[in-house]
Amino acid sequence: MNGRRKRFYRDVSVTGVKNGFAVQLDGCPLKTPGKLPLVTGLEHVADLIAREWDAQEDIIRPETMPVTRLVNVTIELTPGNRGQLVAQARSYGETDLLCYRAKAPRTLVDRQTDQWDPVLKWAESQGISLDTTQSVHAVTQPGASLERVAGYTSGLADLELTLFSHLTAVFGSVVLAMAVMDKHINGDEAFILSRLDIDYQIENWGEDADAAENARKLRAEINALCKIIRGKNS
Repeated sequence: MNGRRKRFYRDVSVTGVKNGFAVQLDGCPLKTPGKLPLVTGLEHVADLIAREWDAQEDIIRPETMPVTRLVNVTIELTPGNRGQLVAQARSYGETDLLCYRAKAPRTLVDRQTDQWDPVLKWAESQGISLDTTQSVHAVTQPGASLERVAGYTSGLADLELTLFSHLTAVFGSVVLAMAVMDKHINGDEAFILSRLDIDYQIENWGEDADAAENARKLRAEINALCKIIRGKNS
């Protein structure tokens, strides 16, 4: 079992506490790996965590509990690393996936234009105007737009910042992550857009079975995490 724990509890519940909502296993409050109280200010997030724990069978599989893992990171790591996460988001804005375009074949060029340009146009309406290029070399992006990315990121609460940072890293695009956070598109749509180049190659050359399985798991994780975002993505 590779050191995995057996399920040691029967009942999973959500209860209100002083600072928000906690998940209980057989009446005992759940804690982070660092032994901090696992408490969230959002009841629907506590419900998502509870569902993950309740869905465990004989063996507890942490890899099947993305919301739990994200909230653990939010509590233990994000508060002390906000400045670094803001800087990382600004850096992603400098090399955003949506800005780097193919020169050929024409079918891929057109696909990038048709599917990526509308999201960049939306970002422009939010004060973030990024230039595109067909060069392999990095394009210098407008400083005002990068500062807007940094300002947006610094204004996020810890849980939102943790999710936003994760989405940005998975998509390779701060624009796609912002579009999801602001409910312009949902997580699944953003995941598909982030894989446009990869999927084009798969259409022409096929896909390795392991790579396909990894992509399936990552897509499922993104969809699970985006349930944190109330509204269109719920």
